[in-house]
Amino acid sequence: MGVSFNRVEDFSIHTGSTTTTAMKVSTEIPMPPPEAMAMEIHNVCLPPKKTTFQKLKHRLSEIFFPDDPLYRFKKQTWCKKLVLGLQFLFPIFQWGPEYSLSLFRSDIISGLTIASLAIPQGISYAKLANLPPSVGLYSSFVPPLIYSVLGSSRHLAVGPVSIASLVMGTMLSESVSPVEEPILYLQLAFTATFFAGLFQASLGLLRLGFVIDFLSKATLVGFMAGAAVIVSLQQLKGLLGIVHFTTKMQLIPVMTSVFEHRQEWSWQTIVMGFSFLLFLLTARHISMRKPKLFWVSAAAPLASVILSTLFVFCIKSKAHGISTIGHLQKGLNPTSSNMLYFNGQYLALAIKTGIVTGILSLTEGIAVGRTFASLRNYQVDGNKEMMAIGFMNMAGSCTSCYVTTGSFSRSAVNYNAGAQTAVSNIVLAAAVLVTLLFLMPLFYYTPNVILAAIIITAVIGLIDYRAAYKLWKVDKLDFLACACSFFGVLFISVPLGLAIAVGVSVFKILLHVTRPNTLVLGNIPRTQIYQSINRYREALRVPSFLILAIESPIYFANSTYLQERTLRWIREEEETIKANNESALKCMIIDMTAVTAIDTSGIDMVCELRKMLEKRSIQLVLVNPAGSVMEKLHQSRVLEYFGMNSFYLTVGEAVDDISASWKPQP
Repeated sequence: MGVSFNRVEDFSIHTGSTTTTAMKVSTEIPMPPPEAMAMEIHNVCLPPKKTTFQKLKHRLSEIFFPDDPLYRFKKQTWCKKLVLGLQFLFPIFQWGPEYSLSLFRSDIISGLTIASLAIPQGISYAKLANLPPSVGLYSSFVPPLIYSVLGSSRHLAVGPVSIASLVMGTMLSESVSPVEEPILYLQLAFTATFFAGLFQASLGLLRLGFVIDFLSKATLVGFMAGAAVIVSLQQLKGLLGIVHFTTKMQLIPVMTSVFEHRQEWSWQTIVMGFSFLLFLLTARHISMRKPKLFWVSAAAPLASVILSTLFVFCIKSKAHGISTIGHLQKGLNPTSSNMLYFNGQYLALAIKTGIVTGILSLTEGIAVGRTFASLRNYQVDGNKEMMAIGFMNMAGSCTSCYVTTGSFSRSAVNYNAGAQTAVSNIVLAAAVLVTLLFLMPLFYYTPNVILAAIIITAVIGLIDYRAAYKLWKVDKLDFLACACSFFGVLFISVPLGLAIAVGVSVFKILLHVTRPNTLVLGNIPRTQIYQSINRYREALRVPSFLILAIESPIYFANSTYLQERTLRWIREEEETIKANNESALKCMIIDMTAVTAIDTSGIDMVCELRKMLEKRSIQLVLVNPAGSVMEKLHQSRVLEYFGMNSFYLTVGEAVDDISASWKPQP
C-alpha cells in the first residue's frame, strides 16, 4: 500500500481574537502502484489557545462543579431564578406545590411503619453509644423534621444508626467514663455531633464530597462486618445478664469478660433474650424471603418491646434477675446548646470523634439515598445531602440529639411501605413526639435484654459475606483492604481498624499512580488495529518496531519507573531479536492515548529517554498525545527538540509512514 510521506509544521490560525496553534501536514505523494491506494496522514493539532485564567476556571469547574448545578438558572427571569433558588436550597418547595392527599396516604402509612422500627432502635442505639435511652428518641424527632425540608431523597429515613453509635461510644468512652462522669460524657457527645454536622455541611458547601470517596466499598464492607461482630458480642452483656462487663471493644477482651463473669449469668435473662432474638431473626428471614411481608420485620422490634414489657410487668415480683430500662423523663427535647464543650482538655477528642462519625454517617446516608433513588429513577444531589445531613446534626446538637443519618434498614422499610416523599419523616417525627409526650412511662419495665436482641438483629445484616467473596474473586487488593478493616476492628480498635483500611486503600491508589501499567502492542493482521500481544493472541509484533502503550498520566511519582520499565522493554526486545535473528530495532512508538496529563518531571523523562535512544540509533515517536499533554510539550519547546515528524495521530499511520520512509527511493 502506498503511503503519503508527511512533514508536520507548526503554524497559527488567527480567527478574530483567538489564535489557534496547530501542526500542518503537507504531503508529497509518490506514484503508487495501480493496485495500491495512498494512505492519508492526519493532523496532530494543539488545543485552542487559552489564557491561564481560562484554564484555571475550567479546571476548578471540573473539580468542584462536575454536575453544573446552576444550569437551571441560565436564561431565566429574576422571578424564576428566585423560585429556582428556593427549590435548590429547600427541596420541599420543589415537590410541595404538587403534594396531594393520595401521596399523603402513602406517606402516613410508611411513616407509621418506620416509627414502629425507629422507636425501639432509637432507644437501643442510644445504649450502644453509652447515652441515656431518651437521647435516642430525641434524635428520632428533630433531625427527621429538618431533613424533610432540606433533603433531596424521597425515601431516606433519618435517625440514629448502629455504626455511628458504636464509633462514638467507643471513642468517647476511651477517655471519659459514661458512668463516672455522665454529664461530661453527654457534653462531649453533643459537641462531637456539632463538629460532625459542621464538617458535613462544610463538605457540601465547599463541594468537597470527593473526600469521602477514600472510604471505598471494600473498606466499608470489612469495617461494617467487623463492627457488626463487635457490637453483637458486646450485646452478650445484655443477653446473659452480666452486670460487670468490659468497656473495651476488641474481640479478646470482650470474650474474656464474658467467661470471667460466668457467675453473673442469669438464666431468666438468657431464656428471654434468646427467645426474642430467635423471634426477631425469624421475622427478618421472612421479610427477606418474601419482600411483600416487609412489615413483619418492621413491626417485630416494637412487638418484642411491648410483649417483653408486659411479661416483665406481670412477673415483676419474680423478675429480679432481669434488668429494665427504668424511668424515662417525659417531654420534648431539652435545649443542649449550653452543654456544647468548646474549650478544655477534651475538645480535641470531641473534634476527632465528630469528624470520624461524620464521615461514616455521611457515607452511609448518601449511599442509602442514592440506592433507593436509582430504584425510582430520580437523582439525589450528593452535595445537597451533605448540607442537609450537616445542618440536621448541627441543629440536633443544640436539641439533645447525637449523630444521625439515613439508616439502611429503616429506609428499606420506608421504601417498601410505599413512601412517596420526605413527609414520611414528618410522620415519623410526629409518632416520636407522641411517644415523648405521653408514652415514656410505659418503657419503665422494658428489659435491657430486648434492646440487646434488637441491636443484634439490626447489625447482623451488615455482615455481607457475598460482597467479600466478590472482592476476592475480582480484586485481591480490594479484598486485602476489606480484610485489614475487618481484623483491625476486631483485634485493635474501631477507629484504628478504619484508619488501617483507609491506609490500604490509599496505598492502592499510590500503587496505581507510581507503578502504572505498560503494554507491548502488536498488529492484528489485515487491520490497522494495534492491541496488547498478551491479551490478543492474533496480535503480531511489527518487525523493527517496539510499540508501547502507557496507561496513566506521567507525573513526578512515576516518571523514573516509566523510564526504567521502558528501557527494560527495549532490552528484552533486543534480546528476542538477537535470539530469533530478526531485523534490528529501529523505532520505538509510545501510544499516549491514555496519558491524560504530564508534568515537568514527565517531560524531562521523555527528553532523557529520547537522548538514550538516539545513542542506540533508535527513533522515538509519540502517538496521539492528549491536548493538555501537547500543549505542555509545545510550551516546553519539546516539539522543536523532537522535530514535528515525531508525532502521529494513530499507531497505524506511524508504522506505515515510518516503514515507507525506510524503503529505498527509486
